[in-house]
Amino acid sequence: MNSLRPLSRRNFLAVSAGALAASALPFNLSAQNESGEPVIDIHQHTDYSGRKHQQLLAHQRAMGITTTILLPSGRPVNRPSTHNGVGNGLQAKATGNDVCYQFAREHSANQEFVFGANEVPDIPEAIEEIEKYLKLGAVCIGESKFGVECDSEHMQKIYELAQAYNVPILLHWQHKMYNYGFERFYKMLEKYPKVNFIGHAQTWWANIDRDHKDQRVLYPRGKVTPGGITDRYLSDYPNMFGDLSAGSGLGALERDEDHTRAFFKRHEDKLLYGSDCNDTIGRGLGCQGARTLAVIRRLAPSKEIERKLLYGNSKKLFRL
Repeated sequence: MNSLRPLSRRNFLAVSAGALAASALPFNLSAQNESGEPVIDIHQHTDYSGRKHQQLLAHQRAMGITTTILLPSGRPVNRPSTHNGVGNGLQAKATGNDVCYQFAREHSANQEFVFGANEVPDIPEAIEEIEKYLKLGAVCIGESKFGVECDSEHMQKIYELAQAYNVPILLHWQHKMYNYGFERFYKMLEKYPKVNFIGHAQTWWANIDRDHKDQRVLYPRGKVTPGGITDRYLSDYPNMFGDLSAGSGLGALERDEDHTRAFFKRHEDKLLYGSDCNDTIGRGLGCQGARTLAVIRRLAPSKEIERKLLYGNSKKLFRL
């Protein structure tokens, strides 16, 4: 048996330096998915807020993500649909189709990274550009984050393209900013029953609550009364799914844990883990993606439901 003895000052400094060096690494193995269970992240971006590609790679591995879907921005243009450029790069410096495609190709072993297709919907090249990347293997269309009516002619052409290629489309809902007309979107769900739509962002998550009346409030807090527009879309339409990512998703899950447990149970086949996180480390309080993973694992009513939310639903929907 080794006896315990105090560290000398020299040994203490050596141990401390080693610990600091380890903490400075891009990620460490102990922070990864210790269970070895697969996790699909349906919502990430290249060059997000200036994050370097190696930092993105380290971030996803630190969280234990086994497959990541990279969602491109549209091309930078100054027009009303991008709020005269404000929405370029998805308002986050994210890069477009070719960058996502090339990064996914470079890290395609075991489907570690796959890619979506996207374009500003009301430019003449939109359909041709999206279709180009669908033909190259894009697994979805999105993130569609533009200042357009959700039932406009331009968006309906994209829904038709999603139907033709049998891929989901992910929509960013933000009141008076991106994708207008949330309250009438049921008409599109009914018109395109073969298209799988994925809801995301502030207005989507605020409306889990039946009592959410002021749509200007994008991050509501407090108890949730079931039966909001989002809750009904998920319940009433087989082709409506929910992206759990971003601060809006995390806030919705944390605001009323009793509701979240019931929400997970009620929509266990409809909810999909995503991070939408621009962190560079992949762990700790600053990593929104890791915090969302932790909430799902803590509040999922069963291991079976946890596995659906983190892997099974996305594997099926994106045909991964």
